[in-house]
Amino acid sequence: MNKVAVVTGGSKGIGLAIVQTLLAQDYQVYNLDITPSDVGFFVPCDVSQVAEVTHAIEAIAIKTSRIDCLVSNAGVHFSATIENTSEHELDRIFSLNVKGAYAAIKATLPSMKAQKNGSIILISSDQALIAKRNSFAYNLSKAALASIAKTTALDYAQFNIRANAVCPGTIETPLYHAAIDNYCAKSGANKQQIHQEEAALQPLGRLGQPQEVANLVAFLASDAASFITGSLQVIDGGYTAQ
Repeated sequence: MNKVAVVTGGSKGIGLAIVQTLLAQDYQVYNLDITPSDVGFFVPCDVSQVAEVTHAIEAIAIKTSRIDCLVSNAGVHFSATIENTSEHELDRIFSLNVKGAYAAIKATLPSMKAQKNGSIILISSDQALIAKRNSFAYNLSKAALASIAKTTALDYAQFNIRANAVCPGTIETPLYHAAIDNYCAKSGANKQQIHQEEAALQPLGRLGQPQEVANLVAFLASDAASFITGSLQVIDGGYTAQ
């Protein structure tokens, strides 16, 4: 029987690379997203809505009788200081980035507890370890995901359920390009120049690629990582080592 994986936000960027990589490793992959995709089994779902996430994952569990891996990847970026972050924006960021993960994990745990096995992987950020300017709400949400990984690891180790957070640095995704486009629109900066400057900030001299993050996720999902839980796995080209 193929293992079953649930990925939130799997229609583009890092999420799509994760879905494709798990499929290549013979997982049956369910993608919860608002953006349609023909890769894996697409399940229309607004991950910011707890009830939708709960219903979707419960339906998957009934259909497949198991969930071996959950990758909580869905997220949104927002650039602003605390003064420039409205309550509405704070709620929007937390509903998707944090409550979405909460809902997905909570709905998945009954299956994993019954199996006495499972891997939960949260896509956090290097901002779980360091601060970046103009990133109050996003930084806060990614730090929260790191905390969720650690507490979940401790609470469910007795069921042989592992929980880890992957902390990417600057990865070249549609989310990255949208953030750069937004910055350039506001500042009048040249996108190519900003792109080159971002690459130069990384010790390895380039941006990360979605496939590189997906490879790490696939490892954490596998039995090869059976003694890794409660960890923050940084994949940032050396940025946070500076």
